[in-house]
Amino acid sequence: MSAAITDYMDVAQLTIWAFWFFFAGLIYYLRQEDKREGYPLDSDRTEMSGGRVKVVGFPVLAKPKTFILPHNAGTLQAPRQEAMAKVNATPSAPFPGAPFDPVGDPMLSGFGPAASPDRAKHCDLTIDGVPKIVPLRVATDFSIAEGEPDPRGMTVLGLDGEVAGAVTDVWVDRSEPQIRYLEMKAASGGKQTLLPINFCRFNKKARTIKVAAIKAAHFANVPGLAKPDQITLYEEDKVCAYYAGGKLYATEERAGPLL
Repeated sequence: MSAAITDYMDVAQLTIWAFWFFFAGLIYYLRQEDKREGYPLDSDRTEMSGGRVKVVGFPVLAKPKTFILPHNAGTLQAPRQEAMAKVNATPSAPFPGAPFDPVGDPMLSGFGPAASPDRAKHCDLTIDGVPKIVPLRVATDFSIAEGEPDPRGMTVLGLDGEVAGAVTDVWVDRSEPQIRYLEMKAASGGKQTLLPINFCRFNKKARTIKVAAIKAAHFANVPGLAKPDQITLYEEDKVCAYYAGGKLYATEERAGPLL
């Protein structure tokens, strides 16, 4: 029995062509869907009217879709019109494509490695609708695993080896049981601030925590929290961006050329 439909086409050919058309359509669909956030891009090029050129590329933006947010948080439409973010930096030279230099304190400039998105000013929530990342003084059903060192009371050192402060509490993730931040009292000014666990290097014997991202004096300027026992999505990114900015801007040597 032959599978040929004509002298030049059979079922196998139809199947492979159907697969290719389906696969091309899937790529087109997924590429459209991933443009629901962040598009159109703002280019440095300007139009005749003076505004910046909007870059969308191929394919075009998908039609707006309304998403229902959990925990009675309303709805969100995407893609949507968003206000253009202000770049807190100036060109280092008067020609297109010149590198930018941050204005003011580079670690608080919101530019380069210190940049962060303008996220929602509410806490990340668990499936039950309660704040997800909280200190142990709130999450009383959590504790440090037996046999593991308790960070509370440990001394925090900056990249310069100077004492930056001492850990006072541990912030945990209720949904994915793990430590997210260490709360510490800064030696300079006595400010309570958060230290992302990813930037910590523990010395269990000496009971010290080395932070290679920033100097001890920099801890006084870590972005604070509106509420002492909660951290919003917006605040999370601001705190983490400050330490990330220190990886480039904490010292003159880091910000300068390698050669």
